[in-house]
Amino acid sequence: MSRTGRLFMLMDAMRGYRRPVTAARLAEQLGVSERTIYRDIQTLSGLGAPLEGEAGVGYMLKTGFFLPPLMFGADELEALVLGARWVRRQGDEALAAAASNALAKIAAATPKDLRDDMAETSLWVPIGVDQQDVSDVHVRPVREAIRYQHRLRMSYRDEHGAPSDRVVWPFALAFFEGKRLLAAWCEMRMAFRHFRIDRIAAVESLQQRYPARRHDLLKTWRQEHQIREDS
Repeated sequence: MSRTGRLFMLMDAMRGYRRPVTAARLAEQLGVSERTIYRDIQTLSGLGAPLEGEAGVGYMLKTGFFLPPLMFGADELEALVLGARWVRRQGDEALAAAASNALAKIAAATPKDLRDDMAETSLWVPIGVDQQDVSDVHVRPVREAIRYQHRLRMSYRDEHGAPSDRVVWPFALAFFEGKRLLAAWCEMRMAFRHFRIDRIAAVESLQQRYPARRHDLLKTWRQEHQIREDS
């Protein structure tokens, strides 16, 4: 690999981290020595790349920096197409449209031979009999409440069919095969609770930010349930 190609790979690798990453970690990821990483970082800094950090602590790209990839590999393209097709099957029209738009933008910036590969990818997400149901209408308001950290009022039925009205602080939404699970802080129980979207009868955003940071809720929830950050 040319040195220029390695420099772009290094920048692309660093873009995947939100916190400082050590030269040792980068060296392992790129399959080079730590000395090479230090030398490449000095080169990038000299070229004006917006890097922060220092040896022994870690490095990261400054917030807001964007570097378009030079090329996607075959596996990367298949992952993008398969992921977009999966998103389009989750009952959220806004996300489905966003997935299609994202693929179109990627295709527009990709050489013709790779665009052809994207169009001909034979990886599909079949529509199961339980994947499209009335609960789909609740996915978008729940997702938007998570994004804006808004309190959410909902009418809910538990596994035994018992109804209840809840006000929750939603912070995560998991997509399982045919089911979607909301993780939230429940004001009635004063504890973390999980709610299946298909058991929600009605939902309404209260348009009020809940008195906590979503990141803090997520961190505490992970600790309580012993869930790793990369899960």
